[in-house]
Amino acid sequence: MAKFSELINKDTPVLIDFYATWCGPCQTMMPVLDQLKKDLGEKVTILKIDVDKNQALAAQFQVRGVPAFMIFKNGTQQWRGSGVQPLHELKSQLAKYMN
Repeated sequence: MAKFSELINKDTPVLIDFYATWCGPCQTMMPVLDQLKKDLGEKVTILKIDVDKNQALAAQFQVRGVPAFMIFKNGTQQWRGSGVQPLHELKSQLAKYMN
């Protein structure tokens, strides 16, 4: 797998979903993220990160609760949100960073 820094250093927006398998709201977000990928396709990369398996990364980004979402473009964090996010909100945030 590519290094995290390589994954977020793209010209297209990268939506990161910090989640946990035991988290109910994270399960709620799964179909929303699937729909988002269907709607936006190659215009966005969606990266799911299990906080239990990637504790150092979660700590680095100060993830205190899940689900937590971040949008990166060219290696820079552009947006951050937490909790269940409606599809239209994620689309709206991502649209700001699409070419």
